[in-house]
Amino acid sequence: MTLVVVLVKSFEGAKTRLGPALGGGGRRALAKRYAGVAMRAAGEGALVVTSSAEVAAMASRHGLEAILEAAPAGQNPAARVGIEEALRRGASSVLLLSSDLPLVRRPVIKAMLERGAGLASPAALAAPATGRGGTNALFLKPPGAIGLHFGDDSLAAFESDARSHGVGFELFEAPELAFDVDEPEDLERLTAVG
Repeated sequence: MTLVVVLVKSFEGAKTRLGPALGGGGRRALAKRYAGVAMRAAGEGALVVTSSAEVAAMASRHGLEAILEAAPAGQNPAARVGIEEALRRGASSVLLLSSDLPLVRRPVIKAMLERGAGLASPAALAAPATGRGGTNALFLKPPGAIGLHFGDDSLAAFESDARSHGVGFELFEAPELAFDVDEPEDLERLTAVG
């Protein structure tokens, strides 16, 4: 069994790097919209990890279970919570999914899960972000196969960790997972692709 875990930050103060292009209300609305997109793409049985009661309530409306962290601690601690829950439930693998992917849809998540299921364990399958060296989704088999390195240049850190521990590492390249919205120019690109 694979547990899909959507990592969702609080909508308050979200997307601060978009400040030059959007006011606080606009950034909050954008974060909320993209979280909904990610929750729908994750599908039935997915888990949402968040420090926000508002996000947890939203997950419930989408028919998903949420784990409420005691305090916001960042993407890596949230991912660790998801991995620990996957292990507690006896999952053989986990897919960690960012929540700021406006193009993500259920078929690409299914495709990544199918590709990951076919990998020999231990394995890591990473969906790279466009530019900036980030990682927007990470499939781990077993759930604790490698450490957590979300943030700047995470893709290289995940690959290095996997290689140094004898864990198979592959990329899953899909535009629906590659495109995230962090900077004002990302909003311009989103408008360009419709």
